[in-house]
Amino acid sequence: MTRLSVNINKIATIRNARGGNVPDVTKAAVNCEKFGAEGITVHPRPDERHIRYADVREIRPLITTEFNIEGNPIPSFTDLVLEVVPDQVTLVPDAPDAITSNAGWDTINNKEFLTDIVARFKEKGIRVSIFIDPIPAMALGAKACGADRVELYTADYAAQYADGPEAAIARYLETAKAARDCGLGLNAGHDLYLENLAYFVQTIPWTDEVSIGHAIISDALYMGLEKTIQAYLGEIRKK
Repeated sequence: MTRLSVNINKIATIRNARGGNVPDVTKAAVNCEKFGAEGITVHPRPDERHIRYADVREIRPLITTEFNIEGNPIPSFTDLVLEVVPDQVTLVPDAPDAITSNAGWDTINNKEFLTDIVARFKEKGIRVSIFIDPIPAMALGAKACGADRVELYTADYAAQYADGPEAAIARYLETAKAARDCGLGLNAGHDLYLENLAYFVQTIPWTDEVSIGHAIISDALYMGLEKTIQAYLGEIRKK
């Protein structure tokens, strides 16, 4: 069964726009789980424009399901993850000035670096997922680096979905099969929303987890956070 991990970065973005602690990010994390989320995702960046390193430390003891920290494994991020010890770390090659994640790792050309960092996290008992584009060779490369899972970067799927779901998901299905065949778990995330989520998990039912933030927080402005999380869970559970 595919699990829903809610990325709460956008809640922190709203808080940071005014300073103070409104909305309360820790309360949001607890409420997301209370409303049905099966995991919480945060993506701290060096400039702390949304989730801050201090938030990560405060949220960790409050999580009762799974805690996923994603980001570029620069030294400060690596130290934070090794200190906090989440259930999962997702390695994302985003540049410091990136507005949002916009590409996956080249797991072949970065094999030496990724192998070392994966081993460091796994020594702490942390499951490691590597963010990749829908290219089968990148999944095989992630396996060679010692990763436990890959997360498929689904922006292209979302952008092409309206023009034809089958064509939009074709490369993702091929890569998902490659990941499964070499023994990797499978996550997915980026621009998944209510209209395209069910088709993705129905077509690739061995998806372990979807990580969704921007769409959930945006929909919550109209529907409320509890109803929104339930709506996304409903799409995941569709037959």
